Amino acid sequence: MDRSYADHLNGMDAGAQERLVREGFAAKVRRFGKRIPFVRDAAAAYYAMLDPNVPILTRAALVAPLAYLVMPVDAVPDFLVGLGFTDDLVVILAAMRSFGNRLSDEHYAKADEMLG
Repeated sequence: MDRSYADHLNGMDAGAQERLVREGFAAKVRRFGKRIPFVRDAAAAYYAMLDPNVPILTRAALVAPLAYLVMPVDAVPDFLVGLGFTDDLVVILAAMRSFGNRLSDEHYAKADEMLG
């Protein structure tokens, strides 16, 4: 993750990051979903973040990668065809590697519903 964007996220408290995700995730998916190859995993992570049955530390750890995805400006602008989501991919893949085993079939079902 580009250092300036990491600093921006680190400068936000956890509540602000979560609000950013809650307010912007669905809009981001509607706008770019078909161009985001990892959108299903990101949406499942979003629903895991909202799930009170997921351990609080896992939910908290999912907020920052999702906030990075939602941020309107990041290291590689999302509108760049072929490259725009590569930085987001790295961040989401790291989160999935660490916490993907905590995402349930229910989280993926909700993701599929969101993605239509």
